[in-house]
Amino acid sequence: MGNARKLRRQGERRANANRAGAVARPAQRPWLKYVLGGAVVVMLIIAVVYIASDVSGNPQGVAEAPAGTEFFTIGDAAHTDSPVQYAQTPPAGGPHNPTPLQCRAYDAPVPNENAVHSLEHGAVWITYQPDLDESQISDLEGFARRRDVLVSPYPGIDSPVVLTTWGTQLRLDSADGDLIDQFIRAFQHRTAPENNVGC
Repeated sequence: MGNARKLRRQGERRANANRAGAVARPAQRPWLKYVLGGAVVVMLIIAVVYIASDVSGNPQGVAEAPAGTEFFTIGDAAHTDSPVQYAQTPPAGGPHNPTPLQCRAYDAPVPNENAVHSLEHGAVWITYQPDLDESQISDLEGFARRRDVLVSPYPGIDSPVVLTTWGTQLRLDSADGDLIDQFIRAFQHRTAPENNVGC
């Protein structure tokens, strides 16, 4: 009889201890689930923003370099307020003005030094001979609606259309939309010292 009471009391103590532990344990770290949940939400937001920005700037993914693309080694990327003599026409990188050019379509030539700063930020610069057919100019200007694409006439270039990013260039005989799209997908925000800064 005495043993049965003793065992019952021990069982009750264990049950009470288990109930107390079960109640106390979750209360020890109630903030932990919020921290972990918040971290997961932040990681998902970052992933969505990264994917969305890559898709909006490059909807079909990375492309191979179009045939005829030239590659240049660009050494200096310093800021300067002075005019710069560039090795390429149009320039494909080098010292440049501290102020980047806003990416859009221009109907007049733009300063090399400001356009090169935009190239440093990962932009694509589409230049064309000023006497190019109006319909082709209109087609080229359509590319300026894309993120970080700059379009402008460029007197004196030796091809009707020249596509440029930092360290790369492609000369075209016409406003070939497929080749322009391929060049943008291959090089935009991929060759510049400060990729993805934008303009």
